[in-house]
Amino acid sequence: MITPAAIITVASSAALVILGLALILTVWRVVDGPTLPDRILALDMLTGIAIGFIAVIAIKTGFFLYIDIAISLGLVGFLATVAFARFVLSRGNIKSPASASPAKAAAKRRHAGGKKR
Repeated sequence: MITPAAIITVASSAALVILGLALILTVWRVVDGPTLPDRILALDMLTGIAIGFIAVIAIKTGFFLYIDIAISLGLVGFLATVAFARFVLSRGNIKSPASASPAKAAAKRRHAGGKKR
């Protein structure tokens, strides 16, 4: 008969293998990401994977203080993601549609008192 301890051992080992594979694929996305937002998303995913590792280790070892560390890492990871998103927005990569740009520029010139060419 299978004991609950054996189930936890097998499940935690399988979870560590799956998290390890996810970690390798995510690191590949950080290194090979075609754009900066892709890399930021991969770094956020790395935080989630690290939280998963900490939670599985907490269950495997029975030392549940690790859960508090995982929660703290989640909060710091969220703040880092928000900071990276603000950085991307401040770079000015977000452009308005091409059809709306000339109309807005002409409206600004008229409002500022500039002459239309």
